[in-house]
Amino acid sequence: MNFRLRRVSESEDERIEEDWGSLCWLASQKIGNAEAITIGRVIIKTGKSNPRHSHSNSEEVLYLLGGRLEHTVGKEVVVMEPGDTLVIAPDTAHNATSIGEEDADMIVAYPTGIRDFSLES
Repeated sequence: MNFRLRRVSESEDERIEEDWGSLCWLASQKIGNAEAITIGRVIIKTGKSNPRHSHSNSEEVLYLLGGRLEHTVGKEVVVMEPGDTLVIAPDTAHNATSIGEEDADMIVAYPTGIRDFSLES
């Protein structure tokens, strides 16, 4: 077979709920539907921040679907609006705060089937 279809209902099995929002994995080697890419959908609740972290094995690409984000990347601060794309280099500590009137909704992608994740200490 030259394709793999994953239904929305199947993705619910990969949803991670946190006090700051949620993360739902859509494609990855761990899920079994992709070998060389990881894609997820992240919701950050208004006024909340995800933990500061980095990924040593790949870049991270974020595409903001809705809401507004203040994203801290290294020592820089970037405000993201819907339609903005942000690419973060490997080993760069970052996190986002939802600053809009609605929850921030974004797609995240990594050019590897298995993404690593390290919390900043």
